[in-house]
Amino acid sequence: MAAIEIIFATNNANKVKEIKAVTGQLLTVLSLAEAGIDIDIPEPHDTLEANASEKSKVIHGLTQKNCFSEDTGLEIVALNGEPGVKSARYAGDERNFQANINLVLHNLLNKENKTAQFRTVISLIWNEQEYLFEGICKGKIIAEQKGTEGFGYDPIFVPDGAIKCFAEMSMDEKNQYSHRKKAMSKLLEFLLNQTK
Repeated sequence: MAAIEIIFATNNANKVKEIKAVTGQLLTVLSLAEAGIDIDIPEPHDTLEANASEKSKVIHGLTQKNCFSEDTGLEIVALNGEPGVKSARYAGDERNFQANINLVLHNLLNKENKTAQFRTVISLIWNEQEYLFEGICKGKIIAEQKGTEGFGYDPIFVPDGAIKCFAEMSMDEKNQYSHRKKAMSKLLEFLLNQTK
């Protein structure tokens, strides 16, 4: 069966790399740049679901093609679910992840509970219908940054069952735990059933 071509509504090269690592032969994933689309889609909503939906609907409106988008948040129990939907802009609109990490660590200084989870929501628009898929990776925040792989909060997040943080893992290792992979696997299973 020929690979399905689908647009991934993101400008984040790291996310594109992670998604392409899990799609296998079923999907040919095109980033916005690869699809020739130069647009920065706002994320104005207060839920991951609404932001993911906004991005996929904007790109579908522009292209009329099947597409998907995702929004991911780091949800920390002791911070009442923050940074959550504001994960990319926690320390300000410039999306500086070092500043974001510094603010998380500062806000956790006097907190005992370091439990957290990454949550990804994917919005797929397939044959004019929208479908949502969720992936969750539970873990904890560590006080000191480690590793150089990955992006975002990866240097301070250790998934349950692991001894290394995401930033110390290879892509294959990360995908054993990854929230994004879990959500993407649900999307792939859905598409397999649609295309049988």
